[in-house]
Amino acid sequence: MGNPAGVRRDFEKLEERRLLGARLLRQGVHPAEVARQVGVHRQSVSRWAAQLKQGGVRALKKAGHAGRRARLRPEDLRRIERGLKRGPQVLGYETSLWTSWRVAHLIEQECGVKYHPSQAWRILRQLGWSCQRPVGRALERDEDKIRQWKQHRWPEIKKKPKKKAAPSSSSTKAD
Repeated sequence: MGNPAGVRRDFEKLEERRLLGARLLRQGVHPAEVARQVGVHRQSVSRWAAQLKQGGVRALKKAGHAGRRARLRPEDLRRIERGLKRGPQVLGYETSLWTSWRVAHLIEQECGVKYHPSQAWRILRQLGWSCQRPVGRALERDEDKIRQWKQHRWPEIKKKPKKKAAPSSSSTKAD
């Protein structure tokens, strides 16, 4: 009974279950039978009966979302995404790499809400952005010269296996 660990609760289904239980209780069905039909513990049905008696069906309606209210509104998230698309250079950074510290700084600049860098990545995932690593290549890199070197110079200096020697006449070798 209840919800397995790691499974998100469906608040609409939970409300439907409570309202079904209330309907059965009002029809005079025994609480143990209501619990069996609805698939909950008898204590839950007893709690529902008390709520139904005290506040009616409204008392069994869903309470809303669980957990802390979000500090960023949907318009804040859109502003953050626009800032991400503009790039970190707009905030005065030299490179175009978004780090968690830079994202946290962007959120504070755009929305006035301070987040720890570890939480900034959570917000990026919520926006559909992924963690990226820099390629690690020099800006001065010349791809044409590298290709030329690999095609012409590398084969000249690469170690090649030695040619096979003449067969051995060692006495330890079996005939």
